[in-house]
Amino acid sequence: MASDYLSNYLNFLLIEKGLSKNTVAAYRRDLDRLAHYLQINNQDWQSITSDDLVLYIAWLRGLNNEDFKIGEASIARNVVALRNFYDYLGTEHNLVNIAKSINPPKIPKRLPKALSIENIDNFLKITRSDKYAPRDRALLELLYATGGRVSEIISLKIEDISKSKEFTSLRLTGKGGKQRVVPIGKFAQDALDQYLDSCRPDLLKNKSTKFLFLNTRGGGLTRQSAWSIVLTQAKSAGISENLSPHSLRHSFATHLLDGGADIRVVQELLGHASVTTTQIYTLITIDKLRESYASSHPRSK
Repeated sequence: MASDYLSNYLNFLLIEKGLSKNTVAAYRRDLDRLAHYLQINNQDWQSITSDDLVLYIAWLRGLNNEDFKIGEASIARNVVALRNFYDYLGTEHNLVNIAKSINPPKIPKRLPKALSIENIDNFLKITRSDKYAPRDRALLELLYATGGRVSEIISLKIEDISKSKEFTSLRLTGKGGKQRVVPIGKFAQDALDQYLDSCRPDLLKNKSTKFLFLNTRGGGLTRQSAWSIVLTQAKSAGISENLSPHSLRHSFATHLLDGGADIRVVQELLGHASVTTTQIYTLITIDKLRESYASSHPRSK
């Protein structure tokens, strides 16, 4: 009977709730984990209590469990799966929702990893002189100058560049097709001009494409290629930290806020729908303020 409940629930998620197959598969894995726990303890879904669920969560953390233990984020997901499953059983089969009072653990916000300005300067100094160096330099400069997602930067087209006597700006297309205009500074402008003048025509190979960044065959640069360029340059610059194109986006936001930029402006530049998403970057600057205060104020100890 319990297995029928689970099968019916998964079908309910897939058909009536319209969840993706991957999401439903994740629910199945989480609930199968509980089924395994119940089996080794000679228990059943229908007979356990809220206290049993508390013991199960402790088991997930490694209590009396030598096989495995999972992290708090995974436990939080498991608790949500349990609550939703028992809510379904309560609605469809009049079973008591024993998971209703079980709350998922609060997961501390993971602060984005930002490079120091010194590391950024070293990272952006490309000393190579090969024919692809201007492209790579322009790509890296734009990632940091705009705070754009790697998908937004490699999707740029020539028509997305707008130049005036005062400054150059780029039109980035973000999530949901939402567009925003982001100005770029002199370093990025110079790198972009050099790429357009000396490198892109050679990469184009007499083909016709509007994409700004091109690969060796004259097609648009891929995410994987952009990622490889970032990692190669990080190694060349002696940066041992785990680096990704998104690290430059984090650094862009953090350095703007450190420099006194208004959070609403940073929100607009990043293309965040809500300022709440942008506020995570303020946690980094607050930590720096705390460190400075602790080391400088005579009565901070």
